[in-house]
Amino acid sequence: MAGDDPDRLARLADAWDGAALEYERYFVPRFAPWVEAAVQAVAESMPPSGPILVPCCGTFPELPGLVAAHPDREIVGIDLSAGMVRLARERAASWPTVRVVEGDAATLDPQWSSACAGVVSVFGLQQLPDPVVALGEWVAALCPGGRLSVIYWPSVVEEDGPFALLDRVLADHRPPADDSWEGRIGDAVIAAGGTIERDDHPSFRMDHPDAETFWTAMTSGGPLRAMANARGDTFMQARRQEFLELAPSGPWRHQPRARWILARR
Repeated sequence: MAGDDPDRLARLADAWDGAALEYERYFVPRFAPWVEAAVQAVAESMPPSGPILVPCCGTFPELPGLVAAHPDREIVGIDLSAGMVRLARERAASWPTVRVVEGDAATLDPQWSSACAGVVSVFGLQQLPDPVVALGEWVAALCPGGRLSVIYWPSVVEEDGPFALLDRVLADHRPPADDSWEGRIGDAVIAAGGTIERDDHPSFRMDHPDAETFWTAMTSGGPLRAMANARGDTFMQARRQEFLELAPSGPWRHQPRARWILARR
């Protein structure tokens, strides 16, 4: 995350440190269809040698699928959060070809340049301060024939549902999101020497027991943990009340839409 405010990065890492356990418990099972799709696309066709890099690996849910497809290949996860890295290392402990690095997933070490057979990342790109630059770095890490599979949440993932309602409730309480980078993603891949093979929006069903469970998961184990840390209990309780008043009662089922970039170098 070169050029970004070090204090901001420290706050972001601290938030995900505290969120790691709840993220693993609540969101990892619900994100599994997207993870499986991203992993399968890379596992099916890669050069015969070279490591697989997983930037923004979080608790490393990509790992079992990658190891199953390539048990002898080096697999390296990178994440800024020490809490996420700790859980990722626990997941990786039984595989000697796997390691997890605590560090910057956006500005890669030069050792990875043109060296990787595959790069896989699920729901990390949108959190980075400059996703376009980061994606260019990830493409540049691929060796000739290497494959990139990146799935991320775009600025709009649904028109109606818990994510949409959350955006509505928080609209006046955070700066407007700058989503202009999404239109430059394809150019970033091409500029880094990649060829886009797929650019679409996979959508899978997600279920929540009720609105309060969803809110709690987002604020304790999701991206709102940083806001909760910064704004405090009084602010968050007011937003929670507003969210619950507008939300439907009972189980909540929705079908959010991610964006998937599959490319080859």
